[in-house]
Amino acid sequence: LQVTSLIFGGVGMVGTLAATVMPQWRVSAYFDGNIVVFETIWEGLWMDCISQLGIRLQCKFYDSVLALPPPLEAFRALMCIAVILSIISFLMAIVGVKYTHRTKEDPQDISIFILAAGVAFLLTGILVLIPVSWTGGSIIRDFYDPQVPMPLKRELGAALYVGWLSTALLITAGAMYCSF
Repeated sequence: LQVTSLIFGGVGMVGTLAATVMPQWRVSAYFDGNIVVFETIWEGLWMDCISQLGIRLQCKFYDSVLALPPPLEAFRALMCIAVILSIISFLMAIVGVKYTHRTKEDPQDISIFILAAGVAFLLTGILVLIPVSWTGGSIIRDFYDPQVPMPLKRELGAALYVGWLSTALLITAGAMYCSF
């Protein structure tokens, strides 16, 4: 179970990093009779990208940190903290698993170290869940809002799904470690 938890935590860590750097948080939505679509717009935490006919991709980093909306600044911070904490959690879990196999005479130290890794994984999962779910909720709210113009409507991007999967894996790994 410890090795399985370690694998879940490792995949969750990689997923957290991937969701943080992916530009597909918000994807342009085309509906209402648009048959020919030449451009797809992606909006992420760090940059906007435009894909033209799936051939040419142009990405541009945001110009100024001070010009970003406050939720985006907070989401960046939460995801960066989550990436760092997931790496620390994963390293703690690796050391805990190796320490468990080396010594069996003092189980109290083992359970405290594994418990710390489990709590860190749980906290990381919560830190990832907040910006991903908040963004998903705002996309859905804006999509069904009749006052938002059609060109500004967005759909859920792949980074959100990666974030939700990472959250599930991190929370599962944390719960498994905490159960030891």
